[in-house]
Amino acid sequence: MSTATLIEPPAFEPPVVRLSGVTKEYPGGVAALRGVDLTVERGELLAIVGPSGSGKSTLLHIVGTLDLPTAGSVTIAGHDAAALSDRRLSALRAQHIGFVFQAFHLVPGMSAQDNVAEGLLYSGLPRAERRKRAARALERVGLGDRMKHRPHELSGGQKQRVAIARAVVGEPDLLLADEPTGALDSASGEAVMELIHELNQEGATIAVITHDTEIAARLPRQVRIRDGRVVEDSGPRGPLGSGRGAPGAAEGCGPETAPLPGEVR
Repeated sequence: MSTATLIEPPAFEPPVVRLSGVTKEYPGGVAALRGVDLTVERGELLAIVGPSGSGKSTLLHIVGTLDLPTAGSVTIAGHDAAALSDRRLSALRAQHIGFVFQAFHLVPGMSAQDNVAEGLLYSGLPRAERRKRAARALERVGLGDRMKHRPHELSGGQKQRVAIARAVVGEPDLLLADEPTGALDSASGEAVMELIHELNQEGATIAVITHDTEIAARLPRQVRIRDGRVVEDSGPRGPLGSGRGAPGAAEGCGPETAPLPGEVR
């Protein structure tokens, strides 16, 4: 009998992301992040913006639970990342976070539909259901007529739409888009950003990591990072957000950590 690891939903609706005093140091005394506080409420659309070497890529890895901080706490959808085993951390990532990268990362020999279905590979759903949901996700991003096309038959903008569909097919709490227009021409990049706005209007919580200040300026919230520190944060402005969420705003409001995930057999 197969065993699926599930992350139990918290008893309350916490912020999607809460970082408190996050520091990340590498051997040799290199500090990529220095005491970062960041809260992202449900339904927000924000840019994490900074020049090369500012620490934004490290911040992406920390928020995406691809790496753990040297110090400080990371809470994703109410779950304390440091309290989870590697297996449960992988389950948290699979269930709660979707990733979009500049390089698309599509499987060359697979159709768009099967590439998107890969986003549900660890969901425990049967293959037919994964493909059905993948078809709906492709229709959602305007590629209902490209389901059977393989990556080499798609334009750059279409490939990024497939990647976005794959990221959102499991309805994650958070979509992390790392330089989503970096490999695209201006027209395709504009179309991808319009799609990101549309997904946010439908309720998705999205963080766009970028060095492009023009892209950042078009998003409702900008978090500017330099030398591993947040130097400016315009504050939560998501359509579904509560209006709270500045660093420290919830201090004294009770525990942030949801129950540890259980295993369902």
